[in-house]
Amino acid sequence: MTFFAVSLPMLLRFLLIPSLIFFIPLSALAAGSEQPPLSWIMMSVGLVGGLAFFLYGMEKMSSGLKQSAGDQMRSILAALTRNTFIGLIAGAFVTMVIQSSSATMVMVISFVQSQLMTFTQSLGVVLGANIGTTITAQMVAFKLTDLALIMVSIGFGMRMFGKSQKIQSIGDILLGFGMLFYGMKLMGDAMTPLRTSQEFIDVMKGLETPFLGLMVGMIFTALVQSSSASIGVVIVISQQGLITLEAGIPLILGANIGTCITAVLAAIGRTREAKRVALSYVIIEVIGVFLFLFWIEPFAQVVRHLTDMGGAGVARQIANAHTVFNVSLGFVFLPFVGLIARLCTFILPDKKVVKGVVPATWHLDDAVLSTPALAIELVRAEIARMAKILYRMHRAAIYPFVSSKPRHDVIYPHLTLLEGIEMREHKIDYLEKQTRNYILKLHRNELTAEQAAETMYLISLLDALEGIGDTITKMLVPLISKKQKLKQDFSNEGKRELIIYHRKVGHQLQRLQEAMTTMAHSLARKVITRKNRYAELDAEYRQAHLQRLFSERQESLETHSVHIELMDAIKIINMHTAEIADLLLSSGLLGSKSEDSSPEGEEPPQATEHSSNAKHA
Repeated sequence: MTFFAVSLPMLLRFLLIPSLIFFIPLSALAAGSEQPPLSWIMMSVGLVGGLAFFLYGMEKMSSGLKQSAGDQMRSILAALTRNTFIGLIAGAFVTMVIQSSSATMVMVISFVQSQLMTFTQSLGVVLGANIGTTITAQMVAFKLTDLALIMVSIGFGMRMFGKSQKIQSIGDILLGFGMLFYGMKLMGDAMTPLRTSQEFIDVMKGLETPFLGLMVGMIFTALVQSSSASIGVVIVISQQGLITLEAGIPLILGANIGTCITAVLAAIGRTREAKRVALSYVIIEVIGVFLFLFWIEPFAQVVRHLTDMGGAGVARQIANAHTVFNVSLGFVFLPFVGLIARLCTFILPDKKVVKGVVPATWHLDDAVLSTPALAIELVRAEIARMAKILYRMHRAAIYPFVSSKPRHDVIYPHLTLLEGIEMREHKIDYLEKQTRNYILKLHRNELTAEQAAETMYLISLLDALEGIGDTITKMLVPLISKKQKLKQDFSNEGKRELIIYHRKVGHQLQRLQEAMTTMAHSLARKVITRKNRYAELDAEYRQAHLQRLFSERQESLETHSVHIELMDAIKIINMHTAEIADLLLSSGLLGSKSEDSSPEGEEPPQATEHSSNAKHA
């Protein structure tokens, strides 16, 4: 058989296939079928209605699984950064939880966009997503339609009368599971008359032409944006005895390509790295499909041999073919993720980023609001970024007090030091507003009691961070002009004490940022313990200043007011950092890491503000 040779009659049949399988088969009406027109209409209603039940059941089951397993997403997200193989396992698990490889891809694109994951790290998750989605097909192939309404009844009862969130989530899972199989029953019943339709049987035989089957599966999956739904329909058709394994394999291969459309749409308007995730997904699926497409008959024999050992029929064979294909794809491509990454980077090279000062969120993404545990992670990451920006504002603010030399912003040299502080003040105000609105949108979703409490803590964190920003802009910055009007500078001892005190409190902000980034309890606890130590240091330095004042040191007499007000501002920042650390420890937002890499040395105030691998903020 010539693989891509398509005759005109075959092409016409191909154009009619989606209508015959999934919509109102008008061709049968035009051909003067012996069936009355009403039977075709009712059959189409049954198919579309059954598909609606199937899709809604999947959504309901996914919602229940997210609620029951969503809080584990944080540890899974942390695991993604270890290595590609762990990423593959995590991607498979997340997809099994949310019952959609497309949703997993949207999530991964959001994480890369939000800089919670690199493009290379995401490739393992991409491969794992394909493996995770095979579970749905395996469940569908069990044909539990007789138990569908029992599961709906039990699930509905648990959902309505369950007193705990966990019981209600399990009820959602059973309710969705039952609706999924009830939808399959509706589709199966609607297709029963097609067993005697010679025209439909001929069309099904035509699907054994690989290219036609591939195109039908791809187009239908792109329309419904769910490969699980497409494969579910194929399994229903096979359970009616209307399709062979050789015809089913091209359909499931086409479904794998069609499901890429969701990832492609999700990548529109995203960063270069996020677009590469979608591109890698398309490349892996297309290459994998065409590797298998030329070996359908041998592949079918292998699957038939594996399945026949359990005595199962065509429906189980199709589900197994889907599993074998995706598992093979994952482990075949796993050693080549570096090559795939380089290929995607070659196709979509980095663009020169123009440094800008326009406020923008990096991490918040509405696409993951439906998964509250992950949305909370994005909020935490954005708040950690705010702590980083505040540290840079705090660090820059000391320079005018200890040096008369004009300075420019370290990251944005076209700005003066004060312009850089003002620019970051606008960023903090913008991020605080956007993050607060994001939390409020998140709170509109169905949250567990723990998640609802966490959102309250996140609002409190924003208020505390805003307090630090206000202290810098309303207390520290106005003091700069007051200090510049003085004829005297601080005494050498006083200047040294101010630099040390300011630097140590700056470390507190760094520890906060790192605690929120690494989710380390030890760093938050260290902030609290250091607060008391720095309070003692504050008292010691105030006493030393007063001694110089009473000794009538001219520098101390002239600069006393500015000196004390500056220490007051730094003291308030120290108190706010401890308040934030206490919120982090009591909120459950942190994990169990014990590493502490926060700097302890006494760097001079003129040290650079950012490392070579830091992002601009």
